[in-house]
Amino acid sequence: MGDDRAYDIVLFGATGFTGKLTAKYLAEHAPQGLRWAIAGRSREKLERLREELVADAGIIIADVDDEDSLRGVAECARIVVTTVGPYIKHGGPLVAACAKAGSAYLDLTGEPEFRDRMYLEHHAEAERTGARIIHACGFDSIPYDLLALYTVGLLPDGVPLKLRGFVRAGGLASGGTFHSAVGQFARARQLQSMHAKRRKAEGAPAGGQKVRAEGGKPYRESAIDAWAIPLPTIDPQIVAQSARLVPDAYGPDFTYGHYAWVKKLPVAVAGGLGVGAVFGLSQLPPTRALLLKARGPGSGPSEAQMEKGFFRVRMVGEGGGSRVVTQVSGGDPGYRETSKMLAEAALCLAVDDVPAVAGQVTTAAAMGTHLISRLDPAGIRFETLG
Repeated sequence: MGDDRAYDIVLFGATGFTGKLTAKYLAEHAPQGLRWAIAGRSREKLERLREELVADAGIIIADVDDEDSLRGVAECARIVVTTVGPYIKHGGPLVAACAKAGSAYLDLTGEPEFRDRMYLEHHAEAERTGARIIHACGFDSIPYDLLALYTVGLLPDGVPLKLRGFVRAGGLASGGTFHSAVGQFARARQLQSMHAKRRKAEGAPAGGQKVRAEGGKPYRESAIDAWAIPLPTIDPQIVAQSARLVPDAYGPDFTYGHYAWVKKLPVAVAGGLGVGAVFGLSQLPPTRALLLKARGPGSGPSEAQMEKGFFRVRMVGEGGGSRVVTQVSGGDPGYRETSKMLAEAALCLAVDDVPAVAGQVTTAAAMGTHLISRLDPAGIRFETLG
């Protein structure tokens, strides 16, 4: 579609659990004429998957440990989508290949250290070649990133804006997500050091814009009739990057707070204790190995379990004397909706008239309302509540 490369989209890691869901979605929703391929280590598994999909998809043999094969993937595709994590362990060479080839790169990472490292190592080259490096294209962090963009669009222009996002979800995290989280817990010092290096390299926002994260303690929030518990995930960093990349939309002074939406305070306390226990066990190699054995990458829930999954993100925006409440909601966040978001993001880049941006960017900056328009009819609903 307007390019002389062999494929519009290549899906790397297509035979894993989330990869298969993404491939199935692409097979069902790719427009006529879209050239796409599935990539991975095993030709046998890829051919079996293609037969299951009944799709006219190409097959590419590539391995995370074979940089030549990754270079081949990047050079033959306009857009490369990868579900192969943990990304801090497996993702770097593919980002490097896409940055050099001028290809768009999309992943599902929720790993702040990986995102910061990729910015330091490949942002400048991606800007030079026209590549778009877009991390966190699933439940981390599309709902928050796009809902923030949707919300600021309902508020006055040119005034300080403050947004608070509240997340409620039910469903199992993927094995890859669990491995990524344990890996990040084990590398807490490296994570902090890498983020400090990135902030230094990035410098202050242009034009004197102020972008900040709201800290705070748990409190009772009337907009959700529940407890709001500060949530230290990658998502506020993504929203903040979008604000820096699209300053006209987010205003001269932008603040974002990110919270878990918890009905009962004892549940929040128990959840915090559980996370604390995993963090503690992640610090020692023997206990970390036991944790990683508990959930393998590529593992996933049953169809019945996914049917029960859901997510809801509510956002309160204030500025210039106005207040608005918005929401995005959908089904199983860890698998079905994540694969849908990833696939639609790739299709958006391949087909829609999106902004001409380059470097490490976000879904809000690279796709914006085009992606919202795709997700809403796909069952991920954006709405204004008040």
